[in-house]
Amino acid sequence: MNQIITLVGTSTGQTLIMIFFSTIFSLLLGFPLGVLLYVTSPTGISPKPALYQVLSRIVNALRSFPFLILMILLFPLSRLILHTAIGTKATIVPLSIAAAPFVARIIETSLNEVDQGVIQAAKAMGSTNLQIITKVLIPEALPSLVSGITLTIINLIGYSAMAGAIGGGGLGDLAIRYGYQRFRTDVMIASVVVLLVMVEVIQLIGTLIVNRMLKKR
Repeated sequence: MNQIITLVGTSTGQTLIMIFFSTIFSLLLGFPLGVLLYVTSPTGISPKPALYQVLSRIVNALRSFPFLILMILLFPLSRLILHTAIGTKATIVPLSIAAAPFVARIIETSLNEVDQGVIQAAKAMGSTNLQIITKVLIPEALPSLVSGITLTIINLIGYSAMAGAIGGGGLGDLAIRYGYQRFRTDVMIASVVVLLVMVEVIQLIGTLIVNRMLKKR
């Protein structure tokens, strides 16, 4: 029992590290891309159809890649940046890149939900595009953005578990190496339970934050 607690505890820590840093980096990559998609879209504040189509197709192409294949393709990049292609740190690179297109679509969708009347009012007052983005669009879309980020984190938990299949570390790696390959059903069940609890906790926190934001309006 103590061995299981130790193994699960260590792997949970690795998973949390992967999720934390990959969430940050995927937001750094995906948030500006999502804003750009909205701004240049046909209904955006500065429509540029050609640029929008190029960006949109790139995002769709990246989103269509199965994560395990994408992770294998990004091994050289992980090795270049972190000097290793396996383990917890190396997994952060493909996790971030895999989640960034998903984040971009979420940001674009959330900004599209903002009432056009509010945007037109800001334009009538002489606001620049940057001011509209920072002072109108993002504040108005904040509950939807938080909900989208919550969904991103939950997806990253699933991605991190799949990364264990190719030496990514964390709970997925524990479930495969100790649970499946060594026929330790108890370890596999413990890993799955912890992953489920993590998803439930993240979803609960995200829902509470969104509800609090909506009540303040």
